Amino acid sequence: MSPVYDCRDESQLLSGMRHARQAIGRGELVVLPTDTVYGIAADAFNARAVAGLLEAKGRGRQQPPPVLVAGVGTLRALVAEIPPAVEDLVREFWPGGLTIVLPAQPSLSWDLGDTHGTVAVRMPAQKLTLELLEETGPLAVSSANLTGRPAAVDIDSARDMLGDSVAAYLDAGPSETGVASTIVDATTLVGGAEPQVRVLREGAISRERLREVLGDLLEPDPVDDAPAAGPGPASPASDTAPDAEAPGP
Repeated sequence: MSPVYDCRDESQLLSGMRHARQAIGRGELVVLPTDTVYGIAADAFNARAVAGLLEAKGRGRQQPPPVLVAGVGTLRALVAEIPPAVEDLVREFWPGGLTIVLPAQPSLSWDLGDTHGTVAVRMPAQKLTLELLEETGPLAVSSANLTGRPAAVDIDSARDMLGDSVAAYLDAGPSETGVASTIVDATTLVGGAEPQVRVLREGAISRERLREVLGDLLEPDPVDDAPAAGPGPASPASDTAPDAEAPGP
C-alpha cells in the first residue's frame, strides 16, 4: 500500500516531502493537502503523468485539471496576459480559494487535456503545498476523489478511493474548510468584445466578495426560477463548469 506521511510530525514531513518530490519527478501521482480539499497532483508538464491523473480519477481529456502555482510570477509564465481586473482578484484572494481561467501562454509545451487554449490556475493558502510547488514547479491538481464521489476532506477518504494509483499521501489533518475553490472564467477580459467574468463554480469565495472587486465586470447574479419545493435540476455552477464534477481543490 502506498505510504501515508503525517506531515504534522516533523520527521515524517521531511520524508514525505522528499518522497513527493521524487514521485512527481518520476511522473507519478501524489495526494496533498490544500486550504480547500485534498488534491491529487501530477507534474503539469508531463503529459503521461497528467493522463495518469485523469485515469486514476476515472475521467477523460474533456475534463482537464487546473494547475496550482506557488505565486503570481508562475501565473505570468503560464497565461497569455493578466488583465488589470485579474490582477485585482489575485491581490485580494491569493493565496486562497479562487481558481481563475485565462488563455494559456501559446508557447507552453504541455498537454492537460481538451483545454481549448485555456488554463485554470490557483495559488493555494497551504504552506506545505506551497513549499512543494516551489520545488516541483506547477502541478496539475484535481480533487482527490473518484469521479462521482465527494471530494476528500481527509487523507483516509482520499486513500480509500485512490489506493495505490498514488505514490505517496501527504496528511496535514482534516481540510480547513472542506469547501472547494470558486472558479471564474476571465478569458473574455483578454481581447473579448464583451469583457465579463463568469462564475463557473461557486465555492470558497462568494459572488458578493467577487463583486466587491470586479463591480460590473462580474456577470449578473443568477435568477432562481426553481420551484419552492420538490427536487430540482443540478446547480448552474456545476453544469457550466469546464469539469462539472469538482475539477479542482
